[in-house]
Amino acid sequence: MRLIKDFLTSIFKKKHKNEPWLDYYSREERSIKFTNKSIYDFLIDEVGEDKDYIALNYFENRISYNEFFDNINICARALRSYGVKEKDVVTICLPNMPEAIYAFYACNKIGAIADIIHPLSSPEQINFYLRENKSRFLFLVDFNYSKCKDAIATTLVYKTILVSPKISMPLSLSIGYTLTRSIKTKRPSRREQDFMSWKEFMLRGVTYSKEFKADVKKNDIALILHSGGTTGTPKGIMITNYSFNALAQQSAVNVIDVRPKDKIVTILPIFHGFGLGVCVHTPLCLKVETILMPEYEPNRFYKIWKNDKPHVILGVPTLWEGMMSNKKFDSVDMSQLKYIVSGGDYLSIPAETRINEFLHKHGAHVNICKGYGMTESVAATAYTFPGTNEPGSIGIPMVGNTYKICNPETGEELKIGEEGEICVNGPTLMAGYLNNPKETKQMLRKHKDGKIWLHTGDIGYIASNGLVFYTQRLKRMIIVSGFNVYPSMIEEVLEKHPAVKKACVIGIPHPYKMHVPKAFLILNDEYKDSLKLKKELKELCKEKLAIYSVPKEFEIRKDFPKTLYSKVDYKQLEKEEKEKLNK
Repeated sequence: MRLIKDFLTSIFKKKHKNEPWLDYYSREERSIKFTNKSIYDFLIDEVGEDKDYIALNYFENRISYNEFFDNINICARALRSYGVKEKDVVTICLPNMPEAIYAFYACNKIGAIADIIHPLSSPEQINFYLRENKSRFLFLVDFNYSKCKDAIATTLVYKTILVSPKISMPLSLSIGYTLTRSIKTKRPSRREQDFMSWKEFMLRGVTYSKEFKADVKKNDIALILHSGGTTGTPKGIMITNYSFNALAQQSAVNVIDVRPKDKIVTILPIFHGFGLGVCVHTPLCLKVETILMPEYEPNRFYKIWKNDKPHVILGVPTLWEGMMSNKKFDSVDMSQLKYIVSGGDYLSIPAETRINEFLHKHGAHVNICKGYGMTESVAATAYTFPGTNEPGSIGIPMVGNTYKICNPETGEELKIGEEGEICVNGPTLMAGYLNNPKETKQMLRKHKDGKIWLHTGDIGYIASNGLVFYTQRLKRMIIVSGFNVYPSMIEEVLEKHPAVKKACVIGIPHPYKMHVPKAFLILNDEYKDSLKLKKELKELCKEKLAIYSVPKEFEIRKDFPKTLYSKVDYKQLEKEEKEKLNK
């Protein structure tokens, strides 16, 4: 199907000099109309009469769309029974589990705003989120009760629903979970009436008979997600019905070969736009069986590949590294795979090459695709598909989006091929940061063309053929003796050495150069730390890089610190180096 579309497009396409990426889309795709419906109504209409199809797969418990929508409706009625109304904020602090998905769509059905947060957030973070969004209702994973009850007590929350990951598991797994994990979970006493179980909550929905209908508009805030918070206090990102649905429509264009009843592995967390938007809402709208993984567990991940034979999987670079190092995958056939997509962090060319070799060795007929974006635009704003999947590229703007490159200091638009800050305009842009107009104005700026542009803080350029290349995070750039040094370029060179599995480069203070690069390395199993190896790596850098980009130091590590979003936490490495210097 994609090959036919590419052929027809190549015949009829017209050159778009200022927006060359448009040449990759057909006339029909370029004229896409984004829906004005609510998130819930759009999903209902897309599924149509096919409610006997499988919506969710949770530990082999397959939930049809009939059961799926029934549970959403019961959850919605239960929320209404407790007085939750339009524009009220409901916080969802749950892992990837059916109950979290029911709660999200139920909020939208009644016009409430779902604020989704990381289930492993600290009590202080949860208290901050609840205070910031003035939430009155909370869905909390049950094992967080004892550590979070005091933090909840000082907020406006009047009802907390405790939800166990075992609820939707098959009976045998549910019993096993109870014996190994749930039995250790502390529960509230009967006197603590602010807390109740999911079962008790849903029973209220079954018995609630009052009719209601919410007037949900396209520009109403439907969802609040949060930035990673690696540079300070996390910010609440407000997303409308229109923006969230637009992402699903854009994504459907980029996975044109996906068919109803295909299967996707959803391991990316729902508190992230990539996970909720691309890995839950999009496949559900396409009638694709969505296999939920509440946490990464290597053995179960392997079993899903072997038994379910998924057609689509999305993940971050660390997931692919774990997959390739798992010996069990030596026997896995991947010939059914239609799309494998990497996002959330930069994928170096050496890593991309290794993954593609791994895929082909296991029978896959596709290469890994890349997505690029940020939560401020729900998720991806650029994507690669056949014809645009050049190594090192992040693809082309998704249909309906426009990119331009601006001078980071003056805001002046630069020419094709020139490097500067990536700016994005399109239907998926956030409405703004919650209670933070100052930061909103920094990110969303009105340009001379009258359009609102998202300033990503990322450096890159657009090639003459329309492909976009990401160079570096603007704030991560190291200035060495007045020269701009980009860590990702150094990391890419280091990862070409057979000994290096993963590299992370930061800037460390220097007496007269101000800063110099330092490289942290994870080695492949067959290599060991040695002076000889470090000398080899330094010589490789001298050969491939400008002299001021060569790392001053090399440090071997077994692993890197990670953010809550599974990215390498280079800020933590910088903090550790600063502490060493202070000592």
